[in-house]
Amino acid sequence: MLPALAVATAVVTYFLIILGSTVRVTESGMGCPGWPLCYGQLGPIDHFHSLLEQSHRYVVALVTVLVVLTAVAAFRWARNNRSVLIPAVGAVVLIAIQIVLGAITVVTHNAPFTVALHLLTGLLVLAITWVTAAATLVARRPSPGRRLHPLAWWTLGATLLLLVSGSIVVDGGASYSCPSWPFCTASSGVPAPLIIIQYSHRLVVLLTTVLLALFAMRVARRWRTVPGARLTADLVALLLLAQIAVGGLVATTGAPETLQDLHLALAAAIWVGVVVLVTLGWQTGADAGSSRRAARSEPGSGPPADPVRRKIGSARSTEES
Repeated sequence: MLPALAVATAVVTYFLIILGSTVRVTESGMGCPGWPLCYGQLGPIDHFHSLLEQSHRYVVALVTVLVVLTAVAAFRWARNNRSVLIPAVGAVVLIAIQIVLGAITVVTHNAPFTVALHLLTGLLVLAITWVTAAATLVARRPSPGRRLHPLAWWTLGATLLLLVSGSIVVDGGASYSCPSWPFCTASSGVPAPLIIIQYSHRLVVLLTTVLLALFAMRVARRWRTVPGARLTADLVALLLLAQIAVGGLVATTGAPETLQDLHLALAAAIWVGVVVLVTLGWQTGADAGSSRRAARSEPGSGPPADPVRRKIGSARSTEES
């Protein structure tokens, strides 16, 4: 029951992120100027923006219930499994912070700072729910030494930076500043800061693409015994190719709302894939043996000689001489 509940929570949280993106790109964030009710109503609203914003709040309520139930189930059935219990309880804390930030965002009329914090916390909630789900499916293996290569952490950080930089492009009004791809040929009259935002995002895309490619190749070569790792890495690679193509379409077609939604949905899916890969590697200690193999390959790095055998050998050589 716990794995099923954790996976359901993670999947619904992913769709919550996508719905939140739809609210943002359609500028429906102020469709309900009050909080938690929308114009003092609980039921459906007859205006598109209000209905979209209120639907987002309903899904937040559903995710909150699922997160709490997952934490309760983890405490009930996996109390001694810290790999499951800690992220499950951490998700409750993060979702509480996210709800408060959502209320502050409405009260401050979508202030850029609160919107950025709201998105960042949402991505962390998405990540921790998938960490919980993956940890319930793959047991933690004891392993000495370093459990993960630094490349895994670099890729994880770069992917998060990619999503944050993409959010800055949208919230900063830079989506329409570069109608060309991959280089930025700005239209006349476009402010220089918007061009800088676009170029910065595209440089982050390039960096993340390189790291993801290196990470996927490492998974394919060294993580063969990790269940589900190769399939997840292949899926992330396909999603990345689709994301780059959609990014080019967003830039060259005037950034329509549908493509912007698809762009963020793919980015969130890549984020989920990287989080799951890192969790699988950590649970199984996928890179724990790499340092030992490297040590064995160095000259003179074999096991230390037995002092007793060394003395016997020297005594025999003396007798022979």
